[in-house]
Amino acid sequence: MPTLSVIVSGPAPLGRLRACLDSVTAQTPPDLDIVVTVPGTDGPARALAAHHELRDPRVTVVPVAPGAPAATARAAAAHAATGDHLQFLHPATDRLPDGAAATLTARLRALPAPPDVLLFDHHHAHWWDDTVPSGSTDLLAAAAGPTTLAARPALLDTAPLLGNRLISARLLAEHPELIGTEGHDELYLSYAVLLLARRITATTAVGLIRHKDRPSQRRAAGPEQHFAAFGQYERLHQLAHAAAAPTALRARLYDLMVGDYLTTLARRDELPPALLTEYFRRAARHTARFRPEGHQRPGGLDGVRHALLGHGAHLAYRLLRIANDKRRAAQAGAATRAEKVSAARARHRYRRRLRRSIDEDLAVFSAYWGRGVHCNPAAIAAELAELAPDIRQVWIADPDRVPLLPPGTDHVVPGTPRYWDVLARAKYLVNNVNFPNSVVKRPGTIHLQTHHGTPLKRMGVDQRDHPAAAQGLNLEALLERVDRWDYSLSANSHSTETWQRAYPAGYRSLDYGYPRNDIHYRATAADVRTARAKLGIEPGHRALLYAPTHRDYQTRSRWAPRLDLPRLADDLGDDTVLLVRGHYFHDRLPAPVRHDRVLDVTGYDPVEELALASDALITDYSSIMFDYANLDRPIVLHTDDWETYTATRGVYFDITAEPPGHVTRSQDELTGILRDGTWCDEAAAKQRHDFRLRFCEYDDGRAAERVVRRVFLGEGEESLPPVLPLERRTPAPTPEEATRP
Repeated sequence: MPTLSVIVSGPAPLGRLRACLDSVTAQTPPDLDIVVTVPGTDGPARALAAHHELRDPRVTVVPVAPGAPAATARAAAAHAATGDHLQFLHPATDRLPDGAAATLTARLRALPAPPDVLLFDHHHAHWWDDTVPSGSTDLLAAAAGPTTLAARPALLDTAPLLGNRLISARLLAEHPELIGTEGHDELYLSYAVLLLARRITATTAVGLIRHKDRPSQRRAAGPEQHFAAFGQYERLHQLAHAAAAPTALRARLYDLMVGDYLTTLARRDELPPALLTEYFRRAARHTARFRPEGHQRPGGLDGVRHALLGHGAHLAYRLLRIANDKRRAAQAGAATRAEKVSAARARHRYRRRLRRSIDEDLAVFSAYWGRGVHCNPAAIAAELAELAPDIRQVWIADPDRVPLLPPGTDHVVPGTPRYWDVLARAKYLVNNVNFPNSVVKRPGTIHLQTHHGTPLKRMGVDQRDHPAAAQGLNLEALLERVDRWDYSLSANSHSTETWQRAYPAGYRSLDYGYPRNDIHYRATAADVRTARAKLGIEPGHRALLYAPTHRDYQTRSRWAPRLDLPRLADDLGDDTVLLVRGHYFHDRLPAPVRHDRVLDVTGYDPVEELALASDALITDYSSIMFDYANLDRPIVLHTDDWETYTATRGVYFDITAEPPGHVTRSQDELTGILRDGTWCDEAAAKQRHDFRLRFCEYDDGRAAERVVRRVFLGEGEESLPPVLPLERRTPAPTPEEATRP
């Protein structure tokens, strides 16, 4: 019989589930028993679990009926487990450190008698660090020998996590109600097994990494998580009474309960004001009801809070909190007086506008920090005008971009009074980057983050280990901006997982595709011909779009193409035109290229027209490759500085190992495959097909419609147009197809 069963149970974002399963299957014991439960309605999770089951004979996947309670799933997994000790992991928060299973198994086997519970240490994983100590090391070290909770009540101070304790199968068999009863969640189970255990042993070995959610993620989980604690603590006190727990133990449990309630009350932004009063009332009732006889409250300010809660003095508690808030504000550091005055004026102007009611029919759009009508926001705005014309649209545009706006575009310039007015009152705020730090997320407003590409390079908090990429980026300020998001748009599963890790917050992912890519399926042959005619591309000529990305190890002013463009044009012949598109950081090439068949289209918008006009794409690490792949046209990657780029910017995967087409490392190599036909051979088509399966997952020409119906019209997921399978999608005609008689 295996010594240890690791149970992975509960819903989780796909990226978290993947990280958890990867950490468990990486454990070395060959006799490790791994049981995974998967919600019946979660197709991607089922596929991921099935993949691990096929690869690792230690894995058993237990299907769970749609809508089954967490307790049902946990009980089904425990029933399927074969180990004599069980470790329960929640994939949304937990993963195992390297070697944990082997270390804990060895510890169990070294004991003269098997314990009912083996307690061990854990680390917290924040977005910036996954090795923050738990603070329980000394407590665990003192309980290395066999003991009981009655003998060591301080063991209750170990964090109540199911994942930081091994529970004997015998104990669970003796008390089947523990894991099969709804409402017996992690808090209750963690303490209950200690109360019921006849033998407890501890070790300082680290056997768990617990992910710590940020405040916005806790808020997104809803107030139910906090109110659920009342029932669990009530049952724990009943269990302690039934087990004739000594007074010292019951006092310890009481102190933990009251401390938990006071912590939740201190995080008052996680509970709506209407529920905060109800939470205080119920916490006060428990504080008075379960107080052991002769219990001494702590001293100082904590004791005052404790007493106010015990007496149900909500008004006095609020007054104390307000006084403390004012004291902290008075003690807080500040900028210079001039900065204070300037900031205060801006805040005052904006705050006055925030007092006005929200305009339910006003939507503010922005793209690339005020560059105008572009990208996903532009495609969403166009669809919104068709489906909901009563919603007024206002675009944010920098002064130098105003002349470039489409005629009739209602717009505001940043910093103007109307700019602050529409930002304060708009129901909908849509952006492919972030709004300024000063923008307030009002209750009742909807912030939609559309993003502007599929991430190959490191993004968000994942840049923290790549200073050349971060370049002084304030990650805490970034996360405060991210906390305003209600929705995050995604084009594929890779993006969804990446955004959840790079931008940890409480938003909802919309796996709908990128609206800017709808044109790649909706465009007609006439649209392709028109796009080529605008650029002066003659019929029968091959147009190659060269679109390199920005290098973080170079300054923007030093940017230059990594190819000798005139020489490339000469080598490719008179029937080839090069369309050169620089990164959106730039308006034009750094120096004019004097060649009839090299066109600088860096400032040409929209970029989607350039894609329609071209026969193929040449790029390096730009996210344009993921969008262009929707056209099912050849893509060539020129990666002459791959090692330098990955070392300085950081990437999520090796694009040279999973490319959308052929890869070159020198200009001569690139010229060769563009001249001999390799660029569009069968091997390139196969690579492109595999690439499209992975990264064009949700793009089918109706992404904008899905977004508008869900976000602006409030339609449910079941009424949205389903994403078409890849084989049923028809991309826009190629230039060759568009010019056929």
